[in-house]
Amino acid sequence: MTYLWSVFTKPWIGLPGDELGRLISGLGFAGAEVPVRETAYVTPATAEAELPKFTAQLRAEGIEPISVASELSEHVFAACAESGVPMIRIMAGLGPDGYAASVRRNRELLETAAVLTERYDVQVGVQPHHGRYVSSTLGVLQLLDGLPHRFKLVWDAAHDALAGDHPAVTLELGADRLGIVNLKNVHYVRSERGWTTNFVEAEDGLSDWPAVFATLRQLTYTGPICLTGQYSDPAVPVETRLERDLRFAVTSAAQHPSRE
Repeated sequence: MTYLWSVFTKPWIGLPGDELGRLISGLGFAGAEVPVRETAYVTPATAEAELPKFTAQLRAEGIEPISVASELSEHVFAACAESGVPMIRIMAGLGPDGYAASVRRNRELLETAAVLTERYDVQVGVQPHHGRYVSSTLGVLQLLDGLPHRFKLVWDAAHDALAGDHPAVTLELGADRLGIVNLKNVHYVRSERGWTTNFVEAEDGLSDWPAVFATLRQLTYTGPICLTGQYSDPAVPVETRLERDLRFAVTSAAQHPSRE
């Protein structure tokens, strides 16, 4: 069994499903994570009406929706259920009241959403994110501890590296919750604002993608792999960079193939 090579479609946030499907299929992808946000083609308010049509258009172009990046409202859960989208991806934000209080607030949000995950049979995926979020894989796993199995870890190569972790450790610890593996890469650059994050192509950052695939093989993971298309330098078109990164990811996976 091979991975479902997917892409986060945020770079083309305003495109309708048919145009988007043709574009990302042409880049070599077979799956997509779709933003359902206020600035996107499908918004939380329009999701119940628009997401089924949007995902049908993607499927007509050979693209399977793996998730939406959105909020945990019942409108979005219902839209995902109607559209056959298995997961809503979120991040756990931190507020001015500090880390511990923010984690408690996020936990309460997830516990409240548990009834919706059961009612609609839609998963919730939580991704670590550098900065004002729960930033480590281990922090997300602690946040999810004890919740039903529909609550998943969306592991992220770049943010794992920014947290100072290694995929051989964090992927193994998160294996039972692993829903999606995000691939992007990053390093730090010195600027007038001090050291800042710079999102780069696969071979230029802190994350070791071949090590990711070596670990995934050991874990017999065969779920979606999602390239997020995040690059700090706009000088090269995102499509060009994604094609190069997809080739590198496929080559790395071939060196460490998934088990049947």
